[in-house]
Amino acid sequence: MQTIEPQTLSESQQENKFKTGVLIVNLGTPDSPNTPDVRKYLREFLMDGRVIDIPAIGRWPLVNLIIAPFRSPKSAKIYKELWEDRGSPLKFYGEDVEKMLQDRLGDDYVVKLAMRYQSPSMDEGLEQFRKSGFQKIIVVPFFPQYASASTGSVFEKTMKIMSGWQIIPEIKFTNTFFDHPKFIQHFADTARKYMAETNFEHFLFSYHGLPERQMTKGDCTGNTCKFGSCCDTLHSMNQYCYRAQCFATTRLMVKELGLKEGTYTTSFQSRLGSDPWIKPYTDDVIKDLAKAGTKSVLAFSPAFVSDCLETTIEVGEEYKEIFEEHGGEHWQLVESLNNSPLWVDLLEDLVRKS
Repeated sequence: MQTIEPQTLSESQQENKFKTGVLIVNLGTPDSPNTPDVRKYLREFLMDGRVIDIPAIGRWPLVNLIIAPFRSPKSAKIYKELWEDRGSPLKFYGEDVEKMLQDRLGDDYVVKLAMRYQSPSMDEGLEQFRKSGFQKIIVVPFFPQYASASTGSVFEKTMKIMSGWQIIPEIKFTNTFFDHPKFIQHFADTARKYMAETNFEHFLFSYHGLPERQMTKGDCTGNTCKFGSCCDTLHSMNQYCYRAQCFATTRLMVKELGLKEGTYTTSFQSRLGSDPWIKPYTDDVIKDLAKAGTKSVLAFSPAFVSDCLETTIEVGEEYKEIFEEHGGEHWQLVESLNNSPLWVDLLEDLVRKS
């Protein structure tokens, strides 16, 4: 009778046997600020059915024949303003955090940065984990508040990739962290530095906007979402409502900073197209503030963990111009978490609790 020799694991397989892969995922950025790369990025991003949630038969011509061709040259000019020697801030801050978190977690974990759109891709990161035979995989989307178009898209992409694996290890997803003490602390600590220098009259919390229809689709009750006082509290029926989580984020920061009622506003930016998006719109709020005589504003953008086009350019520069054009005098943006040690503290906590 033929005897079967027991197989032995290679040295690398033995080392990886009980390791955990940690995939940290941000939205993405073009590979360069040149128009072809920006067009490529926009096409991948906007063709996601969770981003533009209309049937594919209508989404394809809208994105590929209208939005991407006409918007990419304009966006490329703006990306060139944003670009630094190290490249896109969103990407190089992510690379910094990847190294910092790896050092913090130690040899039992392997941390990989991925982008939902463009590079480094989620496919590459997860494939490395698969080939290494890791015992467990933790996916950490870099979005403080849940939205189908961001966190939901990362979850869907992960499951789509792993659905083709013969062996699927234990997998954990982190969801939201808008209420994590370290998240609130970072923005509050940064804000206090500016508040020590200037007596700001108003505090603006501007979040990325979404179409109202996406809020309605996510309403599990079918009648909770009214785009009004329904977002004044967070409860079991609206706990995953993006708009409600944004208002909750503001309340936590207001409490931490001790701001007085009437001195702050929550608003939403970056709307696209003619369909109604969640309100109030940031640009309208800014105009109203300036016209009412407000001279100084401290602006927050707490939907982002890395400074990017929507923070540095849109909130930091474009909204500043609008404010000054209508009579405002001093506009200051509070920076995102970027590569802050508090951000790494937060991520370590999320991973270890997973």
